Amino acid sequence: MKYVKLGNTGLDVSPLCLGCMSFGDPEGWVHKWALNEEQSRPIIQKALGLGINFFDTANVYSLGRSEEILGRAIRDFAKRDEVVVATKVYWHMREGFTGGSLSRKAILSEIDNSLERMGLDYIDLYIIHRWDYGTPIEETMEALHDVVKAGKARYLGASAMWAWQFQKAQYVAEKHGWTRFASMQNHYNLVYREEEREMLPLCKDLGVGLTPYSPLAAGRLSRAPGQTSERYETDKVAQGKYDANKDADRPVIERVGELAERRGLSMTQVALAWLLHKAPVISPIIGSNKMSHLENAVDAVSVALSPEEIAFLEDPYTPHPVQGHS
Repeated sequence: MKYVKLGNTGLDVSPLCLGCMSFGDPEGWVHKWALNEEQSRPIIQKALGLGINFFDTANVYSLGRSEEILGRAIRDFAKRDEVVVATKVYWHMREGFTGGSLSRKAILSEIDNSLERMGLDYIDLYIIHRWDYGTPIEETMEALHDVVKAGKARYLGASAMWAWQFQKAQYVAEKHGWTRFASMQNHYNLVYREEEREMLPLCKDLGVGLTPYSPLAAGRLSRAPGQTSERYETDKVAQGKYDANKDADRPVIERVGELAERRGLSMTQVALAWLLHKAPVISPIIGSNKMSHLENAVDAVSVALSPEEIAFLEDPYTPHPVQGHS
């Protein structure tokens, strides 16, 4: 595994990040396809064995269960200084008006809650999950800076927002001498490329590394149109993102399949390889609820696509409504 820098930092991360939204409690959360702890641990252990050192979760995933599972696995299977752990803050974790936000109160409480659940002394990458329209960005950025200075997080990241919002946050941090965001976790894949308009050029200019979520469009880019899975049938969030555009997306998915067959690759490998060719993408976040999915994805790191193949994949794309921003 060849490691890459997280944006303009000195932090080395694997070119694929294991997303942990699928680890948690299938009975008590929105995703019925989630894996319990017994099922999750072998996948985390396998990822480490394949050279993946970058793991992404969030406080809200199974309302903390994902963090608990990942934390125990890291403690059991890895040396802490050799892995990069990311978690997120924003969404409500409990009832009441103080249950979630990017206020100073929420951030300083939730970082401690995440550390306690994970059993770790620090988080490597602390990410704001969305933009908080109810809290001044100055309050958020100062609180995040204080988290870093307290040694509870090493770096900061952001996710899913408008480019002007991200630029404003970076400006506010720079103006006050506070810690800036090193990464952007945005919605980006072959059937959703709206981020190429502003966010990708902005991040490239700022030296911010992209860690896109949903790189396979919740499995739609990993199988031929018409094929299905448990997640495809039950994931209401993904259905809301992609079903309205499935007719427009079909030609793109078909080209992924055509190129995969031509090259002797899987569709997953082609779709991930395309992302890894798109600067400033550094580490797409892959979800895996099967060992074979993980092994298949890792092989994409060594796949090289020609400019002609990239153009072939991109040509059928049509503009989409923005998805992912709050």
